[in-house]
Amino acid sequence: MTAAGCVITTSGDGRRIPQPVLPAAHERLYRSLRTQIMIGQLPPGRALTLRGIAAEHRVSMTPAREAVRRLLAEGALTLSASGRVATPELSVERIEELAALRALIEPELASRAMPRAHFALIDRLSAINGAIGEAAQNHDAVGYIRSNLEFHRTLYLRAQAPAMLAILETIWLQLGPTMRAVYQRMRRNEPPRHHRMILAALRAGDEPGLRLAVRTDVTQGLRHLLPAPERR
Repeated sequence: MTAAGCVITTSGDGRRIPQPVLPAAHERLYRSLRTQIMIGQLPPGRALTLRGIAAEHRVSMTPAREAVRRLLAEGALTLSASGRVATPELSVERIEELAALRALIEPELASRAMPRAHFALIDRLSAINGAIGEAAQNHDAVGYIRSNLEFHRTLYLRAQAPAMLAILETIWLQLGPTMRAVYQRMRRNEPPRHHRMILAALRAGDEPGLRLAVRTDVTQGLRHLLPAPERR
């Protein structure tokens, strides 16, 4: 196997041909379920069974069991005392905790990304923001969340801080089902207005403005899930 994740095969005329190695069944299933949860395809409290997962994805019980084990470890799924596996139903306290973590991590990632935020990246972010607007106009909750995460991830990848981004993705994962509820409460028909502030700050090279815009953007939506007395 090569370092690029390929195996070398030999053709009939003796040529060496690299062939990509496909992920194992449990890895493919894990990635699929992880994405579904992160972008809000599964609502909060949705019960999942190994048998149901295996049947839906046409795999055996072993890949289903391994994928669920990994998602439980990441907090993407919960396990009750009775053994029921489900997507998270977050308490007010948990929402506040995760929102606080986002408010700490995401402005830092954005700040680290700014020195590498060239015009092509800003144009790419603008295009993604347009896709968010289209999803909002079409009332496509999953498309909205998927594009919104792509907007943030595209920027944060420029930070070149993989450990920090990995932590953030586990937070997004835990919030995924809840974010769909956020979208449904907000009833948006356009992209988040703070995205325009993020783009403006990137164009201007305004690092304090970028931090403020990102912090406000990532916390504003979650406020809609909090009872009125907790909203600040």
